[in-house]
Amino acid sequence: MTERENWLRAVEFRGPQWIPCSVGFGPLTWHTLREKLEEIVLNHPLLFKDFKPGSVDYDHFDPVYTEGVKFRDNWGCLWYNTQGGLEGQVIEHPLADWEALKTYQPPDPTKYSERGERNWDEIRKNVAERKSKGLLTWGDGERLFDRMYFLRGFENLMMDIATDDPHLPDLIDMLLEYELKLVNMWLEIGVDVIGFHTDIGTQRALMISPEKFRKYIKPFFKKIFRTCRDAGVHVSLSSDGNLTEIVDDLVECGVSLHDPQLRASTLDGIVRAYKGKLCANVDLDRQMFAFCTPEDIRNQVREVVERMDAPEGGLMVMGSVWDSDVPLENIEALCSAVEEYCLKAKGVG
Repeated sequence: MTERENWLRAVEFRGPQWIPCSVGFGPLTWHTLREKLEEIVLNHPLLFKDFKPGSVDYDHFDPVYTEGVKFRDNWGCLWYNTQGGLEGQVIEHPLADWEALKTYQPPDPTKYSERGERNWDEIRKNVAERKSKGLLTWGDGERLFDRMYFLRGFENLMMDIATDDPHLPDLIDMLLEYELKLVNMWLEIGVDVIGFHTDIGTQRALMISPEKFRKYIKPFFKKIFRTCRDAGVHVSLSSDGNLTEIVDDLVECGVSLHDPQLRASTLDGIVRAYKGKLCANVDLDRQMFAFCTPEDIRNQVREVVERMDAPEGGLMVMGSVWDSDVPLENIEALCSAVEEYCLKAKGVG
């Protein structure tokens, strides 16, 4: 079975052979651990089969990841970074004053991404190449709810939603028009899945009430995601925080896959809200990686698999290491445990 077919079976609850899984590292982690991290990666070819020695520039950071750098993206948002290797924050919001909305023009998604240009000829070539190899093909749907607070400012947006500001539907309509143009480009190319980013959760709950979500954000999501699903394309939604209150809403909107954070959502919460309903790419507890033992990590991966795995599928597992203080032995334990419980236990490798 190919990786593409196995992924589709997992997300569609059609009985995958193994649990799709991944372990990834941020720029700061690579910058700090360097050759020692590469050695671990090379020792786990089941997880990193396409990794080439020397392929990572440990000292290269994109502008938004470079300390002291200010960077204005194609939406007019000004970013500033105070910790190299981690993503900066937006410090100037082009729609902080609603008056600016009257003349504001979003970037053209047929030409520009958030931080650069889109070469659709090259994108088509890359997608065709992946298809020819039987690999899963992805499109980038960019940001949704987080785009709103990047443009307005977080406090402004929270007040807009709390007070039902009359300008809010206009902002959403503008973003919807942008997203549908972008989505239709990906649908024309013919990808398997489109990924969207939309940080809307906190450590405990949503940033806004479920009622306000259903009033303003759910219709926005539904129009975009149903456009994808009606064309036979899956929707992968990435959002930090606890979204357990709205999982049924996400399913109704057309979400195929979400990455619930284990620390924020709790394993009990994920089992209750997602299992058998929505494929969960469980984001292992990255907040504990720097402070726990290798055995703690191994036990966490084992428990996630024991409680969430089912013959029909609906489970993926991801480990993300972005900090500079995670011990090498814990990274090794993470890679080994994910390999063992998601792959080797299923007969892979």
